[in-house]
Amino acid sequence: MRLVIIGGGILGTAHALAAVDRGHEVVQLERETEARGATVRNFGLVWVSGRSADELAITLRSRQLWEEIGGRIPGVGFRPAGSITLVRTEAELAVAEAAASGPTATERGFELLDPERVRAVNPALRGKFLAGLHCSADGAVESRQAMPALRAYLESTGRYSFYAGTEARTVTGSTVLDDRGRRWEADLVLVCPGAAHTGLTRELVGDIPVRRVRLQMMQTAPLGEPLTTAIADGDSFRYYPGFAGPALDTLNREESQAFTAAQHRMQLLCVQRLHGGLTIGDTHEYDEPFAFDVDEAPYDHLTAVTEELLGRALPPVVRRWAGVYSQSIDPAAIVTRVRATDNVWVITGPGGRGMTLGPALGAQTADLLNL
Repeated sequence: MRLVIIGGGILGTAHALAAVDRGHEVVQLERETEARGATVRNFGLVWVSGRSADELAITLRSRQLWEEIGGRIPGVGFRPAGSITLVRTEAELAVAEAAASGPTATERGFELLDPERVRAVNPALRGKFLAGLHCSADGAVESRQAMPALRAYLESTGRYSFYAGTEARTVTGSTVLDDRGRRWEADLVLVCPGAAHTGLTRELVGDIPVRRVRLQMMQTAPLGEPLTTAIADGDSFRYYPGFAGPALDTLNREESQAFTAAQHRMQLLCVQRLHGGLTIGDTHEYDEPFAFDVDEAPYDHLTAVTEELLGRALPPVVRRWAGVYSQSIDPAAIVTRVRATDNVWVITGPGGRGMTLGPALGAQTADLLNL
């Protein structure tokens, strides 16, 4: 078959990879010269630890696929680094203990470590904490270099072409007309628009059950030592459904987040990039219109928490950014797939799970459509 995939982010590229791996031909169109949305404005984390029980199977499948992809495409920078969620209060410790003894703990690679064992796994963590929930299943990729690496591999097959700076204007039947007047004939059209819910997306399927979420993040200069795992703080328990239960209810009832953290719906996630710098975030904003500027208070909070856990000052911050991703409104929906016509589908809304779940979602779509 011949597919036209509209959108050059992780979801569109994962679908291209799934199709090419099944022997099909793919033309991929991206309106920017390079993916510039949530695909590159994220941690690059392949995050197993906090996914709900309903998401766990597809998350573990995606983790397996990322490892396979990293083996054949080293440029994506996959590494099975794992993560440690560091807890600083008794209520947070109770959530970590419940997770480490829960029914899916083995699948997630959970183990609760005392401070000495935390430092044995990740010697850079010399700060203040009671314990750490280690998740050996978590991994990371290099979000800013993964898409070019995947495209280079796809192009090497001879069955893939990428057209940057090309905006799809209309889809008639299964023919795509772009902004340069070119017509792209296909057996199947997959539209992966990210957070672009208007324009072509709305023309094809109207208003769909997704919303946009804004985040803020930052990156430091090289740390000067390895941060061997990704790290998170206890606030992250509040944002991941895998930690739901009586212990989390008690945490939320007895311990409020700091004002800035609560105001900006924050958690600390931190991962070291291959160049040595740290990507640190993040915030969550749900009510549009979003601000066009960034707020400094969240950065101050994240800096303070990271320094407390590391037990040292952070290197200078070299860049800050905001981003917007698409999230399905139904909390039970991992992604939103809407059929526009027999041969045209719109696929979006994985929320903050796009990088984690991209390969599995692409494979799942291929199976659903009998590719």
